[in-house]
Amino acid sequence: MLQLRPNCECCDKDLPPESAEARICSFECTFCSPCADTVLKGHFPNCGGELVARPRRPASKLLKFPASTERVLKEHGCAKAA
Repeated sequence: MLQLRPNCECCDKDLPPESAEARICSFECTFCSPCADTVLKGHFPNCGGELVARPRRPASKLLKFPASTERVLKEHGCAKAA
């Protein structure tokens, strides 16, 4: 099951479970759409995978299957990774 991480790993922007701005790679690295599109240009350099829209979990399912609260942030942001 997807973790639905709560923030962009580049800029630390909040990305709640219902966010249409969240992008993920196959390892669930999570980014906001501005960072995914401009800084990372649609691909994450760590895994080489493409960044795609993160599915949104229906609110009714979040009660039983909550989103992660663990924030992940790249030490130097993604500008260093790109």
